[in-house]
Amino acid sequence: MKADEQKRVVRHRKRKLRKKRSEAIQSVETVDNALMIYVRLYVDWSQATGRTEATVRGRAVRLERFVQWCDVRGLNQPEEITRAVLEAYQRHLYLYRKKDGKPLSIRSQESMLAPLRGFCRWLARERYVQYNAASELVLPRAPKLLPRVVLSVTQVERLMAQPDVSELTGARDRAMLEVLYSTGMRRMELMNLTLSDIDLEGRTVMVRQGKGRRDRYIPMGERACYWVERYLDEIRSMLIVRQEDWTLFLTDYGEPYSGNRLTDFVKRYMELAGIRDGACHALRHACATHMLENGADVRFIQALLGHADLSSTQIYTQVAIGKLKEIHAATHPARLARTHDDDAAASLLAAIDAEADEDAQ
Repeated sequence: MKADEQKRVVRHRKRKLRKKRSEAIQSVETVDNALMIYVRLYVDWSQATGRTEATVRGRAVRLERFVQWCDVRGLNQPEEITRAVLEAYQRHLYLYRKKDGKPLSIRSQESMLAPLRGFCRWLARERYVQYNAASELVLPRAPKLLPRVVLSVTQVERLMAQPDVSELTGARDRAMLEVLYSTGMRRMELMNLTLSDIDLEGRTVMVRQGKGRRDRYIPMGERACYWVERYLDEIRSMLIVRQEDWTLFLTDYGEPYSGNRLTDFVKRYMELAGIRDGACHALRHACATHMLENGADVRFIQALLGHADLSSTQIYTQVAIGKLKEIHAATHPARLARTHDDDAAASLLAAIDAEADEDAQ
């Protein structure tokens, strides 16, 4: 796909996304329901108590949908939210069908109900209601499934070859793919990287305020560093609009990437590489799988990926950056040829896959 055609596709997707967001905002603003006052107070409280921007935004969107559902049924006061009402809403989510006729996934249902449980707890604590109606609400539990997409080393290398590095943004696209694969970082973490987070000489990257508001200092492979350096030397200065913007990776419009745009970007290259499913999280899976297959200890992968708790039987171990760099260099296939195949990654990959739906929301 030529650069001009790519830009046209990006502009078209951008217009569709803006229209969708505008319609969503307008639909929320038309809800004249007293419950919205309490939702906004709860959202403000969430922000004031240090929740991440993504968490605050997610709570607001999901609670606004609940208020819309309540409004249709004539419910507009906190004391009208009873256990029976919450269970009726839970049944509504279970029976709901999307435009394609498919039901909401268990994880999606859980993500819609979890903020509601927190909201009810807050209402009771602030004495807006006499009791917490959600105290006995049982959330649906998603089964621990094996990863939907596990790329082979060959597939990853084919993916890396897709960006046309002779064009303006090709080096940028290659750099972003390489960083995702080399570090195993989450989509949001890549979006939030700044110039000061990258140490090319030391081949490390600081992931700030990752999931759970935890910072981590992790290695970045030699090949990823090469492409990031090339992007910085040749491309970024041509994309930047505001000189004070320190965001590392910028779009064709000189803006930071949104989550949806980053997902579309990776999906497009995967399709070109003949890979049917997957996006950013598929590269996170691949990073963990390939390093485990090459002998990396699960604790080092846990530290690399920023998992505070891998499972109920595995406790987080803080790993020194020097040792982590040594393990990374010895086991990451971007530097080392694959040596053997086994299923040692299964439990770790299940934990990574559990994040995928959450990141996509």
